[in-house]
Amino acid sequence: MKKIKEIIVVEGKDDTVAIKRAVNADTIETNGSAVNDSVIEQVRLAQKTRGVIIFTDPDFPGQKIRNIIAENVPGCKHAFISKQEALPKSGRGIGVEHAAPEAIRIALKEAQMMEHDSPEEITMKELLEAGLIAGPGAKERREMLGLLLNIGFTNGKQLHKRLRMFQISATSFYKALRQIEQEE
Repeated sequence: MKKIKEIIVVEGKDDTVAIKRAVNADTIETNGSAVNDSVIEQVRLAQKTRGVIIFTDPDFPGQKIRNIIAENVPGCKHAFISKQEALPKSGRGIGVEHAAPEAIRIALKEAQMMEHDSPEEITMKELLEAGLIAGPGAKERREMLGLLLNIGFTNGKQLHKRLRMFQISATSFYKALRQIEQEE
Protein backbone atom coordinates (compact mmCIF):
# COMPACT_ATOMS: atom_id res chain seq x y z
CA MET A 1 0.00 0.00 0.00
CA LYS A 2 1.34 3.42 -1.00
CA LYS A 3 2.67 5.59 1.86
CA ILE A 4 1.69 9.26 1.67
CA LYS A 5 4.33 11.61 3.10
CA GLU A 6 1.98 14.53 3.73
CA ILE A 7 -0.60 14.55 6.51
CA ILE A 8 -4.14 14.55 5.12
CA VAL A 9 -6.73 16.89 6.64
CA VAL A 10 -10.22 15.31 6.63
CA GLU A 11 -13.54 16.14 8.27
CA GLY A 12 -14.06 13.13 10.55
CA LYS A 13 -13.36 9.56 11.67
CA ASP A 14 -15.22 7.93 8.75
CA ASP A 15 -13.05 9.88 6.30
CA THR A 16 -9.91 8.69 8.12
CA VAL A 17 -11.13 5.08 7.79
CA ALA A 18 -11.74 5.56 4.04
CA ILE A 19 -8.29 7.14 3.55
CA LYS A 20 -6.59 4.28 5.42
CA ARG A 21 -8.43 1.72 3.22
CA ALA A 22 -6.88 3.40 0.18
CA VAL A 23 -3.37 4.43 1.31
CA ASN A 24 -0.99 4.36 4.25
CA ALA A 25 -1.36 7.88 5.63
CA ASP A 26 -1.78 9.96 8.75
CA THR A 27 -4.76 12.29 9.10
CA ILE A 28 -5.92 15.28 11.09
CA GLU A 29 -9.69 15.39 11.64
CA THR A 30 -11.39 18.79 11.82
CA ASN A 31 -14.55 17.33 13.42
CA GLY A 32 -16.87 19.61 11.49
CA SER A 33 -16.82 23.02 9.87
CA ALA A 34 -16.21 24.97 13.10
CA VAL A 35 -12.45 24.49 12.80
CA ASN A 36 -10.91 25.47 16.14
CA ASP A 37 -7.51 27.00 16.93
CA SER A 38 -6.14 23.66 18.14
CA VAL A 39 -6.80 22.04 14.75
CA ILE A 40 -5.25 25.02 12.93
CA GLU A 41 -2.12 24.66 15.10
CA GLN A 42 -1.91 20.93 14.34
CA VAL A 43 -2.22 21.66 10.62
CA ARG A 44 0.48 24.38 10.84
CA LEU A 45 2.87 21.95 12.53
CA ALA A 46 2.06 19.25 9.97
CA GLN A 47 2.69 21.71 7.13
CA LYS A 48 6.10 22.65 8.58
CA THR A 49 7.22 19.07 9.17
CA ARG A 50 5.65 16.90 6.45
CA GLY A 51 3.32 18.97 4.28
CA VAL A 52 -0.48 18.87 4.19
CA ILE A 53 -3.13 17.73 1.74
CA ILE A 54 -6.63 19.10 2.41
CA PHE A 55 -9.20 16.48 1.37
CA THR A 56 -12.72 17.53 2.37
CA ASP A 57 -16.18 16.57 1.12
CA PRO A 58 -17.39 18.10 -2.18
CA ASP A 59 -20.14 20.12 -0.50
CA PHE A 60 -20.60 23.54 1.14
CA PRO A 61 -19.31 22.55 4.63
CA GLY A 62 -16.30 20.82 3.04
CA GLN A 63 -15.52 23.94 1.02
CA LYS A 64 -15.86 26.07 4.15
CA ILE A 65 -13.33 23.88 6.01
CA ARG A 66 -10.97 23.95 3.00
CA ASN A 67 -11.14 27.76 2.89
CA ILE A 68 -10.54 28.20 6.65
CA ILE A 69 -7.48 25.95 6.59
CA ALA A 70 -6.07 27.40 3.35
CA GLU A 71 -6.41 30.95 4.72
CA ASN A 72 -4.67 30.07 7.99
CA VAL A 73 -2.03 27.63 6.70
CA PRO A 74 -0.51 28.68 3.36
CA GLY A 75 1.12 26.15 1.05
CA CYS A 76 -1.24 23.19 1.52
CA LYS A 77 -2.03 20.88 -1.37
CA HIS A 78 -5.67 20.24 -2.28
CA ALA A 79 -7.26 16.91 -3.25
CA PHE A 80 -10.74 16.69 -4.74
CA ILE A 81 -13.28 14.02 -5.60
CA SER A 82 -16.44 14.61 -7.61
CA LYS A 83 -19.87 14.65 -6.03
CA GLN A 84 -20.59 11.46 -7.96
CA GLU A 85 -17.61 9.70 -6.37
CA ALA A 86 -18.73 10.90 -2.93
CA LEU A 87 -22.27 9.51 -3.07
CA PRO A 88 -23.11 6.57 -0.81
CA LYS A 89 -24.24 3.28 -2.33
CA SER A 90 -27.31 3.50 -0.11
CA GLY A 91 -28.56 6.04 2.35
CA ARG A 92 -28.05 9.77 2.45
CA GLY A 93 -25.19 12.21 2.59
CA ILE A 94 -22.15 12.93 0.51
CA GLY A 95 -18.56 12.55 1.55
CA VAL A 96 -15.02 11.26 1.22
CA GLU A 97 -16.04 8.32 3.42
CA HIS A 98 -18.19 6.96 0.55
CA ALA A 99 -15.48 7.17 -2.14
CA ALA A 100 -13.89 4.04 -3.55
CA PRO A 101 -10.24 3.45 -2.56
CA GLU A 102 -9.16 3.96 -6.19
CA ALA A 103 -10.91 7.36 -6.38
CA ILE A 104 -9.12 8.40 -3.18
CA ARG A 105 -5.74 7.24 -4.52
CA ILE A 106 -6.25 9.19 -7.77
CA ALA A 107 -7.35 12.35 -5.91
CA LEU A 108 -4.28 12.20 -3.64
CA LYS A 109 -1.95 11.55 -6.58
CA GLU A 110 -3.39 14.57 -8.41
CA ALA A 111 -3.41 16.88 -5.36
CA GLN A 112 -2.34 20.37 -6.35
CA MET A 113 -0.87 23.38 -4.67
CA MET A 114 -2.98 26.53 -4.76
CA GLU A 115 -1.07 29.62 -5.75
CA HIS A 116 -2.38 33.14 -5.43
CA ASP A 117 -1.19 34.96 -8.53
CA SER A 118 -1.63 33.69 -12.06
CA PRO A 119 0.50 35.02 -14.93
CA GLU A 120 -2.32 34.76 -17.47
CA GLU A 121 -5.73 35.21 -15.96
CA ILE A 122 -8.88 33.82 -17.53
CA THR A 123 -11.49 36.55 -17.25
CA MET A 124 -15.10 36.33 -16.07
CA LYS A 125 -16.08 37.40 -19.60
CA GLU A 126 -14.29 34.34 -21.02
CA LEU A 127 -16.08 32.10 -18.51
CA LEU A 128 -19.41 33.60 -19.53
CA GLU A 129 -18.63 33.20 -23.25
CA ALA A 130 -17.60 29.58 -22.62
CA GLY A 131 -21.03 28.86 -21.11
CA LEU A 132 -19.60 28.23 -17.64
CA ILE A 133 -21.50 31.02 -15.89
CA ALA A 134 -25.28 31.34 -16.24
CA GLY A 135 -27.37 29.75 -18.93
CA PRO A 136 -28.45 26.18 -19.59
CA GLY A 137 -25.86 23.53 -18.82
CA ALA A 138 -23.40 25.90 -17.10
CA LYS A 139 -23.39 23.90 -13.87
CA GLU A 140 -22.70 20.64 -15.71
CA ARG A 141 -19.94 22.26 -17.81
CA ARG A 142 -18.27 23.64 -14.65
CA GLU A 143 -18.45 20.22 -13.04
CA MET A 144 -16.78 18.60 -16.09
CA LEU A 145 -14.14 21.36 -16.21
CA GLY A 146 -13.41 20.90 -12.50
CA LEU A 147 -12.86 17.17 -13.07
CA LEU A 148 -10.63 17.68 -16.12
CA LEU A 149 -8.47 20.31 -14.41
CA ASN A 150 -8.51 18.58 -10.97
CA ILE A 151 -9.75 21.70 -9.20
CA GLY A 152 -13.08 20.38 -7.87
CA PHE A 153 -16.63 21.55 -8.50
CA THR A 154 -17.41 25.23 -8.00
CA ASN A 155 -19.96 27.91 -8.65
CA GLY A 156 -19.05 30.54 -11.26
CA LYS A 157 -17.34 32.97 -8.91
CA GLN A 158 -15.37 30.19 -7.20
CA LEU A 159 -14.33 28.83 -10.61
CA HIS A 160 -12.72 32.14 -11.51
CA LYS A 161 -10.91 32.21 -8.14
CA ARG A 162 -9.68 28.58 -8.42
CA LEU A 163 -8.41 29.06 -11.98
CA ARG A 164 -6.26 31.91 -10.64
CA MET A 165 -5.18 30.15 -7.44
CA PHE A 166 -4.16 26.95 -9.23
CA GLN A 167 -2.51 29.04 -11.96
CA ILE A 168 -4.40 27.22 -14.70
CA SER A 169 -2.98 28.45 -17.98
CA ALA A 170 -5.20 29.64 -20.82
CA THR A 171 -3.81 26.73 -22.85
CA SER A 172 -4.92 24.15 -20.27
CA PHE A 173 -8.26 25.90 -19.80
CA TYR A 174 -9.11 25.96 -23.52
CA LYS A 175 -7.86 22.40 -24.04
CA ALA A 176 -10.25 21.19 -21.31
CA LEU A 177 -13.04 23.33 -22.75
CA ARG A 178 -12.56 21.73 -26.19
CA GLN A 179 -12.75 18.29 -24.60
CA ILE A 180 -16.04 19.24 -22.92
CA GLU A 181 -17.45 20.54 -26.21
CA GLN A 182 -16.52 17.28 -27.96
CA GLU A 183 -18.30 15.24 -25.29
CA GLU A 184 -21.51 17.31 -25.47
